Amino acid sequence: MSRLFSILILSLFFVVSCQENPNATSENEDNTDNVISPDYYFGIDRNLFEVKEEKIKRGDTFGKILEAQGIDYPQVYAILQAIKGEIDVRKLTLGKPYSLFYAKADSVLSTPEYFVYHPDVSGYSVIHLKDSLYGQFIQKSVRLVEMEAKGVIENSLYETLNENGINEALTFYLSDVYAWTIDFFRLQKGDRFKVIYTEKFVDDTVSIGIDRIKAAYFEHNNKPLYAFEFISDPQKGIVDYFDDEANSLRRTFLQGPLKFNRVSSRYNLKRRIAYYGNRIRPHKGTDFAAAVGTPILATANGTVVKSSYTKGNGNYVTIKHNNTYSTQYLHMKKQNVKVGQYVSQGDIIGWVGMTGNTSGPHVCYRFWKNGKQVDPFKQKLPEAKPISNDLKAQYTEHIYPYKYKLDCISFENEENSEVVVVDNPQQNAKTSS
Repeated sequence: MSRLFSILILSLFFVVSCQENPNATSENEDNTDNVISPDYYFGIDRNLFEVKEEKIKRGDTFGKILEAQGIDYPQVYAILQAIKGEIDVRKLTLGKPYSLFYAKADSVLSTPEYFVYHPDVSGYSVIHLKDSLYGQFIQKSVRLVEMEAKGVIENSLYETLNENGINEALTFYLSDVYAWTIDFFRLQKGDRFKVIYTEKFVDDTVSIGIDRIKAAYFEHNNKPLYAFEFISDPQKGIVDYFDDEANSLRRTFLQGPLKFNRVSSRYNLKRRIAYYGNRIRPHKGTDFAAAVGTPILATANGTVVKSSYTKGNGNYVTIKHNNTYSTQYLHMKKQNVKVGQYVSQGDIIGWVGMTGNTSGPHVCYRFWKNGKQVDPFKQKLPEAKPISNDLKAQYTEHIYPYKYKLDCISFENEENSEVVVVDNPQQNAKTSS
């Protein structure tokens, strides 16, 4: 009986021992688990501070905020002098957040030790308000993520992306790539696309925008068109897009002067207007409807020869591109260029308005060839130069993996868009090519 009792006691001892943590320290041993780990918030250990979150209110200035916190003007002036050239606290935006850090060592929260302004996710400004005064802007590291997107158009490219959770900004990047070859206001149901692009992220999950498109495929009216990014002039660092046969997608002229061109009235020499008794009133321009304030773009490189106002034209700009071609842009709300200024294709030269003789907001785009106004849509305009023969072999090698990736993205049985993360290169955007 005594032997059985001993066995039971020994078994109970082992059961209790197995439930104990073999790595646990005794009460007499040092317990490093009691050490509080730093809790960094904007690079400042929150364990040492009480943090108060605020937003910029109407009428707030940096000085007014600090004075409300008990910091008198001489100290505010000293702080401003210390951070001069590092942080411009005059640019505080209404509604944007800032944080005040008060030292916990103080028996009563008196004046803050740090002021942190963080208007967006890309970075923040830290200002030390006591003792050694300083200020610095901290740019958050950016991670580039290579993505794939594909889709079939039902209504518009923007809606297709938006309805399927893809960054809508991709619309504008694709419109830039195909600005000379596809009219995005004339997309057809069933048109489809594939694109490989990089997107910028901070804090691993927060997107701060598209970086660039590396390769794309757009099928419009059953006509496929590849686009590959390539440095066409290594010495000048010029980057452009070319198709799978090394032809440039760029044309000498854009299809129209707006980012998205919606023609409301075409060039028509036999136009009749009821207001004028149904008489023929030739329309030698092409009207593009858009909201007031929409940027108007130069359709080609050239020099501004007129930036003026007349009763009929309203605010207008005329650009001479060469001895053959000139263009004019009418009814602007305001011009953005001066006579004699050289502009590049895509530069903003003004904004859509309703000045002059017009019944609604639009830009009237006029096009001259050899001194005669013509319909720009009926001109066979010259294309940009293709890739030089010296770079063709390099281009073919460069696009091979991207074309392979695009061709591997299937449209079979697809009704909606889809995004796939291809690669997550752990690199800062500043060091990325």
